[in-house]
Amino acid sequence: MFTTDAALAAAVQNPARAIGDAIQTMREIDGACVEGDGLKWFNWLYLQVTQAIEKRISSGEFAGPAWLTDLDVQFAQLYFDALKAALAGAPCPGCWDALFACRNNREIARIQFALAGINAHINRDLCAAVVTTCRAAGVAPQHGTPQYEDYTALNSTFDSLIDLAKKTLDVRLLGDPLPEVSHLADMIAAWDVAAARENAWVNAECLWNLPPLCAAGLMDSIDGLTTVVGKALLVPVPAIAGA
Repeated sequence: MFTTDAALAAAVQNPARAIGDAIQTMREIDGACVEGDGLKWFNWLYLQVTQAIEKRISSGEFAGPAWLTDLDVQFAQLYFDALKAALAGAPCPGCWDALFACRNNREIARIQFALAGINAHINRDLCAAVVTTCRAAGVAPQHGTPQYEDYTALNSTFDSLIDLAKKTLDVRLLGDPLPEVSHLADMIAAWDVAAARENAWVNAECLWNLPPLCAAGLMDSIDGLTTVVGKALLVPVPAIAGA
C-alpha cells in the first residue's frame, strides 16, 4: 500500500525480547511511516505509552516488575505479529485488518486511527497477552492478586496519554482541520480505557479456565466484536461544506 512497507516489514522481522526492543521497533515503524499513513498515529500513541510504562517500571513502584515487563513485551509483540502478517499478505485478526485496510484514507482523522489501534490492541490482544504472561510465570489471572493490582495501576498512564492524543491528533490524516462532527466527537468522548482494560482482564480469566477449543472460540468472538467497534471508529469524516 505504501512504498515504505518494506521498511515496516524489516522493522517487525525480529521478535521483541525486552521493553527496549519493543520501543526500538516502534521507533523504526514511526520512522518508516509517512504522515499520510494512519498506522503512524496509532504507533505514535503506543510508543508514548510504552515509554511511559518503561519509566514507571524502572522507578520501582510495582510489586511485580518482572511480570509487568513480560506482559508489556508479550502485548507489543501481538501488534508486531499482526502488522508482519498483514504486510506479508497473510491472515491477521479482523480488528487489525480493519485498520490496516484503510491506512491511506485521508478522510479519516489521526485520532480515529489511534483509537482504532488501541481498540484492537486492548479489546482483542490484551487478554491473550495476560494469559501468556501468567502461564510463563505460573500464576493464574485473578482479581485481587499482585499482578492485577500492578495491571490496574497502569490505567492512569493510558488515560493521560490518550487524553493527550485526543487533543494532539484531532485533525485529518494529513493534518488539515476537521469539521465539527457529532458522531466522531461522541465516540472519542466515550472512550474509556480503564473499562476496556478491566474487560480484557475478565476475558483473560475466562480464557484461562476454558479448554483450548473453547478458548479459541472465545477469541474469535472477541475479535469479531472488536472488529465491529474498530470499523465504527474508522468511519470517514465528511468533508467541510464548501471546502
